[in-house]
Formats: sequence, C-alpha cells, structure tokens
Amino acid sequence: MGDCKPGNPEVEVGEDLIVAAKSIARALGSKKNLTNGERKILADLGTKLSSLMTNRSTLNEIKVEDFGDIEDRLNSIQDKVMGWEADQTMVWDSSSNEANEYLNTVEEARQVIESLEGLCLSKDDEKYELLNRANDVLQTAMTRLEDEFRYMLVQNRQPCAPEHMSFRSCEEDTVDVNSLMSFGDDSVEDSFQRDSVSRASEDSIIDLVRPEVIPDLRCIANMMFNCNYERECTQAYTTLRRDALDECLSYLEIQKLSIEDVRKMEWVSLNSKIRRWVWVMKIFVRIYLASEKWLSEQIFEELGPVRLDCFVEASKASILQLLNFAEAMSIGPHQPEKLVRILDMYEVLADVLPDIDDLYFGEAGSSISMECHDVLLRLGESVKTTVIEFENAIASNPSTNPVSGGGIHPLTRYVMNYMRTLTDYGQILDLLLKDCDEGDPVSLSPDTSPTKEEENKSTDDSSGRKSPMARQFLSFASSLESNLDEKSKLYRDASLQHVFLMNNIHYMAQKVKGAELRLIFEDDWIRKHNRKFQQHAMSYQRASWSFILSLLKEEGIQNPGSNSISKSLLKERLRSFYLAFEEIYKVQSAWLIPDPQLREDLQISTSLNVIQAYRTFVGRHSNDISDKLIKYSADDMENYLMDLFEGSPKLLQSSSRSRQVVYPTSNMNSQQICQACGHKEVRAMRGHIVCPASKNLLKWLLLLEVTSIAIDSGGQDPIKAESSTLEECLTHVHNLMKKKPPLNYNYATNLDLLESVEDTTFFQRRPVSASDRS
Repeated sequence: MGDCKPGNPEVEVGEDLIVAAKSIARALGSKKNLTNGERKILADLGTKLSSLMTNRSTLNEIKVEDFGDIEDRLNSIQDKVMGWEADQTMVWDSSSNEANEYLNTVEEARQVIESLEGLCLSKDDEKYELLNRANDVLQTAMTRLEDEFRYMLVQNRQPCAPEHMSFRSCEEDTVDVNSLMSFGDDSVEDSFQRDSVSRASEDSIIDLVRPEVIPDLRCIANMMFNCNYERECTQAYTTLRRDALDECLSYLEIQKLSIEDVRKMEWVSLNSKIRRWVWVMKIFVRIYLASEKWLSEQIFEELGPVRLDCFVEASKASILQLLNFAEAMSIGPHQPEKLVRILDMYEVLADVLPDIDDLYFGEAGSSISMECHDVLLRLGESVKTTVIEFENAIASNPSTNPVSGGGIHPLTRYVMNYMRTLTDYGQILDLLLKDCDEGDPVSLSPDTSPTKEEENKSTDDSSGRKSPMARQFLSFASSLESNLDEKSKLYRDASLQHVFLMNNIHYMAQKVKGAELRLIFEDDWIRKHNRKFQQHAMSYQRASWSFILSLLKEEGIQNPGSNSISKSLLKERLRSFYLAFEEIYKVQSAWLIPDPQLREDLQISTSLNVIQAYRTFVGRHSNDISDKLIKYSADDMENYLMDLFEGSPKLLQSSSRSRQVVYPTSNMNSQQICQACGHKEVRAMRGHIVCPASKNLLKWLLLLEVTSIAIDSGGQDPIKAESSTLEECLTHVHNLMKKKPPLNYNYATNLDLLESVEDTTFFQRRPVSASDRS
C-alpha cells in the first residue's frame, strides 16, 4: 500500500504563512511614518488575516462534529474485518452475498481513510490515532484479499494438458547416430522424420482457470489496486502463474537444462529432446501462452497496461527456458546428424515468431521478442555452419579398409538419403544459403577442378541460375564423387575398382531419379551419371575378361611353320582358359552388386561376350578336342556366370564335370529343396528342379520324400531310378554311386561322401514307417 501522510502539507504551510503575516503586520504597525502604499498593504493584509482565521474556526467546528460519525463507522468496519480474521474459512467459499459484503466493507474502510486524510490532521492531533487505526484495518483486509486471491487462483486452476494434446515418445524409435557411417538406406529417414502438429489443433484458447471465478478475481484485483496495494496483487498473481507454467513445461517433459548440460548429452537422448521441443514450442506458444495472456487480460481488464506487465512477468521464465535450449543447440558442435533437427527448430521458431511478437509487444514485452529474434538468427547461422561442416566431412571422410565386394559405401547411402531428407526444408535452406556465394555453384566444395565446375554449370536451368539449395546439393554430390574416386584406389584389383564405382554412381543416379531430388539435379545430371556407371561397367569387362577372351583366339595354337592346329597347344590353351575362368568365378562370385537389375544386366552382358566366344572356339575345333578335354559345357558356364556378384564366394570343381541332383517338379518345389539342403541356388531345368550342391545328396534324401531321382550325367540322358519307398530309393542310389561309371559319365564329384558308407546299415537307422510308403 502507498504511504499514508498524517496531515495536509498545504495546511501546515498555511499556518506558517499566518504566523509570518502577523509578524509583518506588527512590524508595520509599530512604524511611525508609513507611506500611503504601505498603509494600503497593511489594511489588506489585516482583512485577509481576519477572514482566514474565521474560516479556520468554522473548519474546526466541522471536524469536531464529523469525528463522532467517522469513529462509529470505523468501529463497525473493524468489527466486520476482524470477525473474518477470527473465522479461518475463506470468504469466497461462503455465499456470494458474504463476499460482496466483505468487498463493500473494504471499500468503506478505504473511504474512511480518504475522509480522514482530507481533514488535514497533524501528527500531534489526538484524532490522528483514528487514521492509524483505519490504515491498520485496511491492511488486515488487504492481507485477507491477497490470501483469497491466491486461494482462488490455485484451487480453480485447470489441468495443464488438454485432452487433444498428445505426443508419442520417440525414445524407442531413435537410431544412435554418432557419425556419418551410422546410417543405412532407411535409418536416415527413420531418424529424421519430421514432427508436426496441425495448425488447427494449435490455435485455440483454453481455460487455465475456471471461468466462473474470473469475475471474483477481477473484483479483488480492482479493490487491491484502488487501495494502493497493486504491488502485492501483481506479485501474488505472477508468482502463482509462473509456477503454473513451470509445472506445465514439466508435464510436457521439458527439463531445465544448462548450455553445458545440452553440450554433454548423448545424441540419442538429445535427438529425442529436440523432437519434443519442436512439438512443445508450437502448442506452448499458441495455446498456453495465448491462454495465459487471455487470463491476464480478463482479470486485470480495467487496469490498463497492468494486463501486459503481469503476463510478461508470469511467462518470462518459461519462454526463456525454451529459448535457452534452442540457443544451446545453436552453439554447437555442428555435427552433420544434427542439421535436420536444427532445421526443425529453426522452422518452428520462425513459424511461431509472429505469434510471439503479438504476445510480447511494447516496452514490457520487447526484451522477450528481441531474444526470440536473436535465437532464430543464431539457429540460422548454425544451419549454415553445419552445411559447410557436412560437406567437409563428405570430402574428408577417411577409409582405411575397402567395402567388402565393391558394394555401396555407407557414405554414399548416407549422403544421398540425407539430401533426400533435406529436400523437405527447401524454402528454409534457400533462405539461409542465399548468401553463400551465389555466383559459384561449387564454392563450398574442395573439388574445384574444371571438369566438376563444367558439369555443375551444365546442369543450370535455362536462366543460368539454380536455387541456393540446388547449388549446395550439386556441391555435395561433387564432393562425394571425389571421395569415392579415392576410396576406389583401396582395391588392388582394377576390375573391382570399376565395380565399386559402378555400384556407387548407379546408386546415386537411382536416388536422384526419385521425385524429391529429380527436380533439383534435373535430367541432364541423371543422363551424365547413367553414362558414367555404364562406362565403369564396360571398363570392368575389359579389365576382367580381356585376357580370358584372348585365350579363345586362334593366334598361337598352330604348329610351327604350318597352319595346322597343335593339339598339345590347344589342350594347354583350354586348360589355361578353364583355370582362368575358375579363378574369376571364385573371386567374382564374392563380389557384390546389390541392385538386382544392374547385376543381371552385367551378368547377361558378360555371358554374351564370353559364352559366344567359347562356343565358337569349341565348335571350330570340335574335331581336335576330345570329350575329356571339355571340362564345362557352354550351358554350365552360362549358369556359372549367373553366380557372379552375389556376394557369396563359390568354388568350381577342377577335376570333373559338374553333377546335379534333379527332382521331378511334380513331387516338390524349389522352396522345399532349399529348406532341406540350405542351398539358395535352386532353379528349374527341363521340367525338373535342379540344385547344384550335390554334396548334400544324402541330407536331402533323408529329409525329403522322393519317388524318382535322376543323376545328371553332364548333358547326357539322366539315369532314372524308380522306387516306391525311401529306403529302396536310398539303397538304389547307394548302389548306383558305388558302381564304376563309364568313362563318358563323370560321377566322381563328391563320390567319397557316399563311398564312406560301408554297407546298407546306414540307411536302416531310420525305420521305414507307413508314412514312408504312402
């Protein structure tokens, strides 16, 4: 409450003037020789002093008459106020009549004090004690009103979370991303899914306090302000509402974290907190702060600027808590995996900035509004710095070990999926990156060779300009290609270098063909990179197959001094061809081309070149080559070439023709055979299902019901064994395999497996059951 003066200063000054005037009059009266002017002044002064003394006498009579009534009124007021002090119940928990009566009593006390202060009582006046009593009564009443005000705000506070608000915890679906190498095809998008709350659900005012008590709170606030207790009222309000908003943030799982806490946090936990911050920032500003301001306007409706002051003081701590987290994120470190999350924060803060400006205006709210603008600016700078750091990381990403089999490097997957994710932030990136040297599309790239610059310039649109984000993406791709060129040198085999580059450039081109990136890179870039990976495919074929195809040429197999074919040289040439083919098969079956279509295209292209040359060579020299020299048929070799680039090393038998176990397709399917033998390469051939892993013959026969078995004799008609039971079938095969085959049937492959069985007791370990015969 404001200070209550015991008397009227003007009255005290007036009394001093009267004393001074009397002294002047006495002095002038004692003077013997007065001028006419002095006599006139003395007469006027006497008249005025007489009139003044008469008025003071009348006023004293009025005071004496009114003091009795004022004291009676004060006694009645004091009885009512102290009566409620003796009763511990809250006034507003009683009837509305009781509350209105109490407010009327307080208003009457205020009027009594106003009347007493208007009587110009001096501190020495015995009636001055009445004014002190009135002030004490009013202070007691104000303390009661403050308690009632607090009680109503607390007891009528609404739950913090509206029913339509929900947030799914993202802890369980967050990927631990500690470096550029942490991501596969899907993990980037899974980790960086954008979180959004629809605007329709954001823009709404909720009742933070039950609406029915708002009029009572307004009356109390007005009364306390009228009685000069505005400081007590606003402090009570801002303290309680500040605590309520803090509790709201706690309910929304927003913790109070220092900048150092944020910097030390593990990325998995930090990623989750950023996603929650993005969600909370929207609803907190557009729902809770908007509702908080509405509450302040309703309670302090008649008190002018107090409405904004109370809102700002109540909400300042909570909005600054949210902004401090964003500021901590903007400081760094500027790791690439944080870029998308910082963009999320920038996007949501930019989105709610107009709302914040509307909430915090004028002198009272300017500091909050300015802080929001500053944090947004710092987030933008963090985005630009992180973009540069990301490209530096692409260009300098180290590799000491090559990717197994020449497959797609994790860096390639990461960068391409990362760019696809960033396309969702095109407008923001264009805004933030427009200052990054617009004239040079590869200004941020460490690779500034003329070839790269020419390539990027050639992808400009018809106007010769691209968006800032498009230029940056081209720079990313350029840096990635340069790094891949360096990584390819980790392979000693030139053929594998080309397979590695083919795989990775093909992957880049396929990703760019998607709708998100195609508009940015454009079709010309795609065509150039399609040609690039096709060139690497052709380079692979030259590096891998040039030597082996040279063995199928006519040069060097004639007898010296004649055009006749030397059978010994021909035999040696075939032997060298088979050895080279087996070596390529062993090595390149372990290489990997993940894309099925690309793998099949390269297999077919290679097969056309190699098999055609082999058929021609063998056919031309069929009269000079015996069956024993033909180790593999053209069909076999064609099948073997289809095993290349599967990422699983395989071996060819060097001592004999291949043998396959064939099951009739009418009795079982390839899936059954795969389940039995564990072999993945089961395929149909001339009405039969064929599995090349003949070493597992006994395992298959023991696990599968069969009614006929055919042993492929390498292109000859198969020998069929009809049997009605599993035991008879096994015995027949056992006896068949124990026989010495004719020379033109090369059954020796894995024959030792069956020859290890001494007698038919092996087959009798599993009794024949009725199900076997059915």
